[in-house]
Amino acid sequence: MGRIFKERTSVDEALELFFESFSSLSHTEEVPLEACTGRVLAEPVISGRDVPHYRRAAMDGYAVRSSDTSGASPSNPVFLQLSDCVEEGTAMWVHTGAVLPEGADAVVVVEDTVTAGNMVEIRAQVHPGKNVGQAGEDIKKENLVFKEGHLLRPCDAAVLASLGLDMAKVFRKPVVVVIPTGDELVSREKAGQVPPPGMVLETNGLMTALYVEKWGGVPRHTGIVPDRPESIKEAIEANLDADMILLSGGTSVGKRDHAPEVVESLGKLLVHGVAVSPGKPAALGVIGKTPVVCLPGYPVAGLVALYFFVRPGIRKLGSIPKVPEFVFRRRLAAKISSKIGYVNFVRVVFEGDKIRPLTGKAGVLSSVAKADGYVLVPENIEGYEEGQEVDVFLIE
Repeated sequence: MGRIFKERTSVDEALELFFESFSSLSHTEEVPLEACTGRVLAEPVISGRDVPHYRRAAMDGYAVRSSDTSGASPSNPVFLQLSDCVEEGTAMWVHTGAVLPEGADAVVVVEDTVTAGNMVEIRAQVHPGKNVGQAGEDIKKENLVFKEGHLLRPCDAAVLASLGLDMAKVFRKPVVVVIPTGDELVSREKAGQVPPPGMVLETNGLMTALYVEKWGGVPRHTGIVPDRPESIKEAIEANLDADMILLSGGTSVGKRDHAPEVVESLGKLLVHGVAVSPGKPAALGVIGKTPVVCLPGYPVAGLVALYFFVRPGIRKLGSIPKVPEFVFRRRLAAKISSKIGYVNFVRVVFEGDKIRPLTGKAGVLSSVAKADGYVLVPENIEGYEEGQEVDVFLIE
């Protein structure tokens, strides 16, 4: 690609090229229901039984024949004999969830009754089925419960358990290798004190791996790789068994930026230079069937590339449905300036019912930690004025 950005690809076009280069994983596995939250069903779930599988009382009270309560009211109560079975003229105490006795077709709630010895005074008329849960009322046998591709939640696990299931067949999580590159990096494990000038702790890999895990992938964090093409190539080749490769650093056009050209030498470089700020040096490629994202070394720029390409990439690999993001409409407490021709990722904080943009260079990660959310300014707009309403996305 040379040592300059020959072209700047729009975010939408870059993502489209990226998605066209790889397919979703087809591998599946079975996991216990206790571990199924956040996993994606790999097959539809058809109920093998009615839920509930019996008629049950839906309220505490007395099981009765509804015909025995005809005309009952507080001023004209009906008296029934207490019994351990239900037949004409009798009533039987039941609690919520209990099996409805044979002969009963309704339940009179306890609030509409008064007991006196072995008799119960019924003060309300009930119709057949009143306060009764029918067999299959929740789920009927052979009903479709969940479709393939459903993202499982704790409440879904409870539904699966009610069907008598212990395991769920789900798509395997994508394995995503994180390869930090840079001669200036020092491993956190080896740094007993403040690194010397010109050296920095390797933290982008930590952030990247945690986001991979949060978004449904399995991160595999390698050691630091020097800024040498042959070293980067060896690290990539040693991890081609992964489902996605993330290279952190070395994506720009300086003398020590080799990641994109190494990707190109091993496979196909789809994009180098994206119309997003910060994050322009991001590069996308594919080696064989393995997608590769080259993340800028500046932390905020790297974070933007994670949001724009790695998160949707993991979703596609793992067949993870996109969950709608929380979007807030807020007025600006100050003007936002942006570059024409770029999607601008602007960090903001909440101030009462307004938001204020934060300033900070792409290398200052604390500006993200201080932010509550971000505003995306489209490439065809030169910022927003103070007082203007904008969409605000929360930073995960």
